[in-house]
Amino acid sequence: MRVLALSGSRRAASTNTALLRAAARLAPAGMQVVLYPDLGELPLFNPDDEAAPAATVLGFQDEVAHADALLIASPEYAHGVSGTLKNALDWLVGFEPFAGKLVAVLNASARARHADAALRETLGTMAAQIVEPASVALPILGHEHDAAGMLAAPELADAIRGALAALQVAIRERKAVGSDASPWWA
Repeated sequence: MRVLALSGSRRAASTNTALLRAAARLAPAGMQVVLYPDLGELPLFNPDDEAAPAATVLGFQDEVAHADALLIASPEYAHGVSGTLKNALDWLVGFEPFAGKLVAVLNASARARHADAALRETLGTMAAQIVEPASVALPILGHEHDAAGMLAAPELADAIRGALAALQVAIRERKAVGSDASPWWA
């Protein structure tokens, strides 16, 4: 199973990107977590361009379509998600393969509750299926903020493993019963 990881941060030393890199290294057997590297390269969303989107948009949409689930982490900017992430999500609003997509939200800072709530609201409006047991806030403050530091902290590594295990169960259930069934995690 393939999980596409989306970081809302463009910072080189991003805690959110490091969290997703740690998740990729902690993925359970049978799951591949792939960090999408180019969210910042997407053009600004313009509904006029939806009929013939840029190649970067088509590539992003193809990655989303072929993922079994998305794993999203975003910093909080002014009580909301980053513009980079919001722009990427805007390109998926009218993209049919996104509707019903399984999504797990990782929050790298318990203080970022406004962004977490805003992201969940946006995803719900877009008809994503948020896998609640796989969506967690992690106490990263006070730890090394790179992936290696997160992997070395047992409480963080265990929380990430638990979230990924819950996402794996949701993906397996989705594949077993089809996308029309009511999810157990909702």
